[in-house]
Amino acid sequence: MNGNNLDKKILDRKIVVIGGGPAGTKAALMIADLGGEVLLIDENPYIGGQLVKQTHKFFGSEELYCGLRGFEIAKILEEEIKKRENIELLLNACAVGLYLENDKKVIAVIKEDGLIRVNTDVLILATGAYENFLLFENNDLPGVYGAGAVQTLVNQYGVRPGKSCLMVGSGNIGLIVSYQLLQAGIEVKAVIEILPKVSGWYVHYAKLKRCGVPILTSHTIVKAIGKDYVTGAVIAKVNKNFKIIKGSEKRLKVDFICLAVGLTPFADLLWQVNGKIKYVPELGGFVPYYDENYETSIRNIFVCGDVSGIEEASTAMMEGEIAGISAYERIYGENEKTKELKEEKKKYLHHLRKGPHSKKILIGLKKLRDDN
Repeated sequence: MNGNNLDKKILDRKIVVIGGGPAGTKAALMIADLGGEVLLIDENPYIGGQLVKQTHKFFGSEELYCGLRGFEIAKILEEEIKKRENIELLLNACAVGLYLENDKKVIAVIKEDGLIRVNTDVLILATGAYENFLLFENNDLPGVYGAGAVQTLVNQYGVRPGKSCLMVGSGNIGLIVSYQLLQAGIEVKAVIEILPKVSGWYVHYAKLKRCGVPILTSHTIVKAIGKDYVTGAVIAKVNKNFKIIKGSEKRLKVDFICLAVGLTPFADLLWQVNGKIKYVPELGGFVPYYDENYETSIRNIFVCGDVSGIEEASTAMMEGEIAGISAYERIYGENEKTKELKEEKKKYLHHLRKGPHSKKILIGLKKLRDDN
């Protein structure tokens, strides 16, 4: 069933997954391994999502690809998908609309040769997240990038966006991308963080410190300098109320600015069908309400991965497997195998969230499900 079956502009499928990143891919693999059929839709020409641009090694267990780099994991997942005859791929295809028609979910999908209507009984949204931006003077100058764009240029296409960079944000993404820029021969003039302490993992912070990169906490960007493109940046210290301390401004000579200031769950398709959405800052902003089986407020629509809350790829994969089992049960029925497997995956996910960095996620999940 692999390939793009576009003889018809209307496709009828029992289960559809939107998003071929770590969560969506794992959901599709789980459905297939249980014996179900599934259509996997992704806007890219390849499987893997954000993994394809990640060159750092993953932590965790062998089951979650410990010791492998992100792009290596993406290749493994793509190979596994292609082995399954009961997974149908629809790549280079962007899901732009979602509608409810009685018990059916109707997805509007755009490809190069036109619009496709996909009808399904059960839908898994693994649509990921989009990058946050910052308001500052001249933030629309060429040379102001999101961290994801920089990773795409450097790690996927081997293109250096410049020779010297100011990194804004000290979360894991900001720290990891800074180190990747150093590996590409790009100078990182400084990493700045508006909070009084670094927010990423110490292991990533320590690598940058060993390389001599200044990491300035309680600092923010004031403006980008340049006429037609970035030639510098002004940064400044902030007080405990995050107000700029006058006289602390400092000018840096850089030719691009990289913003790593967080992600927001991409829940737009669920907004379109009036799915219940709740603002939970610990999970990244507005996130769909979902229960312990990852079902949203709309029956037979499930979520997993960053769309359900910004977290690590390892937890996204585990969420994808749980959502995949839940979706399979809706079409093919619950049995002892699916019940045991789902409980096993839930326990493992709980184990992954025992570390100190998951405390915020657990608080967010409690808020999400309060009053529901």
